Amino acid sequence: MKLLFILFLFPVIGQAAPGLEAITVTTAAGGEQSYSLTIQILLFMTAISLLPGALMMMTSFARIVIVLGILRQALGTAQTPSNQILIGLALFLTFFIMAPVFDEINTVALQPYLNEEISTTNALEKAQVPLREFMLAQTRENDLKLFADIAGYEEIESPEQTPFSLLMPAFATSELKTAFQIGFLLFIPFLIIDLVVASVLMSMGMMMLSPLIISLPFKIMLFVLVDGWALVLGTLASSFYT
Repeated sequence: MKLLFILFLFPVIGQAAPGLEAITVTTAAGGEQSYSLTIQILLFMTAISLLPGALMMMTSFARIVIVLGILRQALGTAQTPSNQILIGLALFLTFFIMAPVFDEINTVALQPYLNEEISTTNALEKAQVPLREFMLAQTRENDLKLFADIAGYEEIESPEQTPFSLLMPAFATSELKTAFQIGFLLFIPFLIIDLVVASVLMSMGMMMLSPLIISLPFKIMLFVLVDGWALVLGTLASSFYT
């Protein structure tokens, strides 16, 4: 009986306590549009799901983690440092490099939005400006022109007018190219050590002994003596401000 009574009253309860409206768009006096809480929550959750991809491909993370991976391969230390350490190091170095950009986004977009001084649309537009400047500074003109030709864009009047749909793949391509250039330069001294050790072992007739076993201590010693970690990380950080 109680179950039937609850089922009988359920439609009445549903009508007496309606939920939030799914879609509500309000136009202000200045022509700006504000969206209902439901839409804002949906957009926020969507942004959270895309945040890892944005962090990897719209910041300095990709260049750093690729260079560190090539460095580990050049040293020949297999899984030392581990992937978790390399990713953590790249993540914290990314926060260090992107700190000026994040601070500007917080000042011009996030704080005014939290204080209800600007709308969501204006906050997104203001947040794009510092990030766009950072990405344009690291993007090669050839890569930008390549994707502009593919997309059929006409000549862009100013860098500020470059659409994000064009800037993001061009920036990612430039970062990959720069990372492999730095990795190539890192590989050369370790490759020379491998060649010297292999030549010495062959001249001594020790062809059954792997040169990697002998060259590994020398490569680690060289890397430590020249303070390699400070040089690599310092070079990576400074490469974004030149």
